[in-house]
Amino acid sequence: MTYAELSALMQSMLQNTETTFVANIPQLVKVAERRVYNEAQLPVTRQNSTTSFTASSPYLAVPTDFISAYEVTVISSGLYSPVLPVDVGFIRECYPDPTVTGTPKHYALFDEKAFLVGPTPTAGLTAELHYFRMPASIVTQSSTWLGDNWPDALLYASLLEGYIYMKGEADLLQVYNQHYQESLAELKVAAGGKMRGDTYRDGQAKGPVP
Repeated sequence: MTYAELSALMQSMLQNTETTFVANIPQLVKVAERRVYNEAQLPVTRQNSTTSFTASSPYLAVPTDFISAYEVTVISSGLYSPVLPVDVGFIRECYPDPTVTGTPKHYALFDEKAFLVGPTPTAGLTAELHYFRMPASIVTQSSTWLGDNWPDALLYASLLEGYIYMKGEADLLQVYNQHYQESLAELKVAAGGKMRGDTYRDGQAKGPVP
């Protein structure tokens, strides 16, 4: 599904081609995408980034598309060492002197632009960040994972946002929400199992025998 197809379906199913509504469809679709990505936790929202610590600085910049962290790892001489998440107060208490350096063992989100780590890193250390980000929107990109692989979830999330915008009747709003929840449930099963497991460890998925 492309954005043009999605927009046309929304206008047709909601029976609304009013100029202001059509002009707001891009924002409604972006809200719908964020809803799906946040609720389903798809692999496409996971991103890896490798960066270097700044020697003698306890701060590590986060990527511009960073939303939340899954894991932070220090790479030194080819070896990976996980860094444990804590809060800023913990680091301030455990590592009160930022001039004392070593291999970081703890990290905390300091602000929207950086982590605070402790102890302050020595020179030559690399950080690998595994984090949650929001994929590019179908509004600005011709092909997206959600539009290509689970268009029904995207469609009903968009219809839901569109009908909320229109202040539509509660009974029809419930219908759109029911269809969205059904599609989302299927997507969560895929994201939580089929996309993260394998048949060697988990066995082949089986349906009921007729």
